[in-house]
Amino acid sequence: AEAVLHTSVGPLAPQHSTDDLRKRTVQAILFHPNGQLRSLPLERPTEVDTPAGRLTAELVTFHPDGSLSRVFPLNGKLSGYWTQEDEGGLAKPVALSTPLGNISARIIGVSFDPAGRLRSITLWPGETLAVPTPVGVLAARVGVSFRADGTVRCLEPAKPQPVPTPVGVINAYDLDAVGISGDVNSLAFAADGSMERVATSLTTLRVAHPGGGQEVFSPASRESLCGDTDREPVPMLLTFGGGNVTIQRQPGTAPTVLPLGGCAFRTEPYLKLFAHPFGKMACAG
Repeated sequence: AEAVLHTSVGPLAPQHSTDDLRKRTVQAILFHPNGQLRSLPLERPTEVDTPAGRLTAELVTFHPDGSLSRVFPLNGKLSGYWTQEDEGGLAKPVALSTPLGNISARIIGVSFDPAGRLRSITLWPGETLAVPTPVGVLAARVGVSFRADGTVRCLEPAKPQPVPTPVGVINAYDLDAVGISGDVNSLAFAADGSMERVATSLTTLRVAHPGGGQEVFSPASRESLCGDTDREPVPMLLTFGGGNVTIQRQPGTAPTVLPLGGCAFRTEPYLKLFAHPFGKMACAG
């Protein structure tokens, strides 16, 4: 039976019924340790007032102080009976007031900090957004995250983007980006607008050390998940800070830390795996 709960965004009715396709089970209401609501699946699409505008929601979450944390316009359960494509057919563009200005896009969800400032936008698969950044306007997929002052913290490039860094121009693109959350993305900027983090599958970094030695860092490769003889690149992650560049060729391996001062850096295209530079492998959906 319906039991309306009173929240910081008004009265909301938790889910209490199911159907044969999208909502095959009744999802639980979750609470923070202090007793405040944490996650509330809704019985029906409900309009809620948010700092980014009025949005229709099927799932809302809250911070421990009761303030709004996230809003999800859709909350269907994917299964063999209900696919991402089925759910995507219900996703409609929504109007948002953001630090980028007023935008309209299909979204998975939006996130706010306890003070009500927009923290991130997670885009629906296939959706892109033009985002002004310290290195120019870039096309973003997956999502974009903001600082409290409204500046762009990070985004996920929708296509390979040449961006300037302290070691040279890097073709930024993360093949492994997972479109679940737009909070943390591969291309990140420091508070002063300088480059903080970038992932690439298309750039080689050559380093000449003060003592005369040289090193070459290129993206690693792995056997294709298709299980055939194809190889696919592993994005190489470069992080800048403290006067150093930290290079990680693949997750789980020890990174290499080099001082920016004293070393000479040069970037060049990495073409070894150009047959599959940034597209899906043959077995991908």
